Amino acid sequence: MSPARLTKSPRADFSRFCVPVPLLIIAFILSGAAGLIYESIWARYLGLFVGHSAYAQIIVLVIFLGGMSLGAWAAGERSTHFRYPLRLYAVVELLAGVLGIAFHGVFSGVSGLAYDHLFPALAGGPGLTFAKWTIAGLLILPQSILLGTTFPLMTAGALRMAPSAPGRTLSLMYFANSLGAAVGVLLAGFVLIAWGGLEGTLQTAAALNFLVAFVVYGGSRVFGWEDRPAPVPAVEATSSGTAPAGTDRGWSEPAVTPVRLLLAVAFGTAVASFTYEIAWIRMLSLVLGSATHSFELMLSTFILGLALGALFIRRYADRFASPVRALGVVQVAMGALAVATLPVYMWTFGWTSGLMDAVGSTEGGYRLFSIARYLLCVLVMFPATICAGMTLPLITRTLYVTGAGERAIGRVYSINTLGSIIGVGLAGLLLMPLLGVKWLLVTGALLDVAIGVALLVWVWERAPFVNPEWARGALVATGGFLFAVITMTPLDPTILSSGVFRRGRLPEAGSQRM
Repeated sequence: MSPARLTKSPRADFSRFCVPVPLLIIAFILSGAAGLIYESIWARYLGLFVGHSAYAQIIVLVIFLGGMSLGAWAAGERSTHFRYPLRLYAVVELLAGVLGIAFHGVFSGVSGLAYDHLFPALAGGPGLTFAKWTIAGLLILPQSILLGTTFPLMTAGALRMAPSAPGRTLSLMYFANSLGAAVGVLLAGFVLIAWGGLEGTLQTAAALNFLVAFVVYGGSRVFGWEDRPAPVPAVEATSSGTAPAGTDRGWSEPAVTPVRLLLAVAFGTAVASFTYEIAWIRMLSLVLGSATHSFELMLSTFILGLALGALFIRRYADRFASPVRALGVVQVAMGALAVATLPVYMWTFGWTSGLMDAVGSTEGGYRLFSIARYLLCVLVMFPATICAGMTLPLITRTLYVTGAGERAIGRVYSINTLGSIIGVGLAGLLLMPLLGVKWLLVTGALLDVAIGVALLVWVWERAPFVNPEWARGALVATGGFLFAVITMTPLDPTILSSGVFRRGRLPEAGSQRM
């Protein structure tokens, strides 16, 4: 037996190329948990700094998502130049942990200086608010940018370990990160703050960063995970999104990759999804109450739905004959399912009333009440959010295999995150007071349906469907369903304003004039 055979056994191949991805998934779950712990705790810190928790949540959300968008774009654009993206990812996790440990001390020092010297000098002028918001944003921006680089770097490393099924790998990494985020929200709000306070919770998140950095860097060095270079795309796409002439993908997939269209879809579907989130949070706060625990339950449910959508699509992402057509169907289904939550939402008031009667005012009763409230959020949010979780893996996989390569990871994630910022601002600051909660939700649904129809029309113009009558009938039925649910589900103000989460009783619909 030659020395070469001795140094490269099947067992060694298994340890190098089969063990990494599951281990990376576990590490990425912990990383996602740390990221959302930071977001949750930053909102509390900055609420103390700016003097208003609602403003703090806006600052944290905008800066957190904006920083992540910048970090994802920068990492994605340079990913192919990194020989060892997993080692770089481990360094980023290490730096994020260091900043997490230092945040409490930096916050205390900066807020002390600001309140002792800067704010008194600006009192009474417009510069005071500007200074508060600027300082608050700068406190969390560096770490947000670092956290934004983690998804492109980790996913690039995982794809180099398992290049044969990029859709499956992308879906699993998105699932892992989102699952960790959903758990992290609940850990921060229900466990860690009561256990260690704000500083102790930050230290826990930092410890998770350090653990992830150790596992990933150690695995990369010891097992040689990153011996493979960045894969060269098999199909080169031009800036206009067209593949080289002669590319044949059969009747079901046109020989064109709609790069700009798919990036626009990544942006638009994020706007719609976060329009849903704002609408659902406002709607469910009338059922569950507006306390911090209620918000954390709703946020965790939303993120968990995204995670499960990514987990579901992992089996099919690499099998679709036409992934663009599949994406169009998912978009239409998401809009329809979002509208379908309206009658379910109205039923939750009665369910909450019954729950209040059944649960006693004890510590154990509150735990049971919290679990039941989580299930109510699941019933309202899951159908549409599971569809939303399918979109990013599908878009990224389509661009990845048709010319963009690893750059697709950062670009799609960055643009999707940017759309989230626009969706939050547009829904919360403009559309909510203008339209109200029902029509805010409907607006997001119509945007998703419009995106889906645009994708289906794009495919139809280049590769007609086998059963066009069935496709037209499905779209007509969807339109009829949307019209019926929207017109037949009024949100009765008497029920909405009942405060059922306090009193446990519901007035008769229409019994009071508002």
